[in-house]
Amino acid sequence: MRINLTRKDLVNSIYMQLGFSKQISENLIEDFFSTLIDNLLKEKKLKLTKFGTFTIKQKKKRIGRNPKTKEEKIITERNVVSFKPSKEFREFINFKNNE
Repeated sequence: MRINLTRKDLVNSIYMQLGFSKQISENLIEDFFSTLIDNLLKEKKLKLTKFGTFTIKQKKKRIGRNPKTKEEKIITERNVVSFKPSKEFREFINFKNNE
């Protein structure tokens, strides 16, 4: 069983289910992801109803340690994306797992 879902898989799924050409399906997926990323960068928060909320959080600079050599290094500050699933999504996942 494959774990990864690629953009190509999404394009093929739209192609098979909706009957759009592969080029239109690919453009649709690219536009969808571009819209998500642009909105997330602009607003720092993106809520997809009945799915969940993506937020950009700022992580501060900190000291990290290489577990093998015990060498300390400074990890620079950076932005990270966090995801919080919606109540409906959590219920759907838990309901599917109980069957």
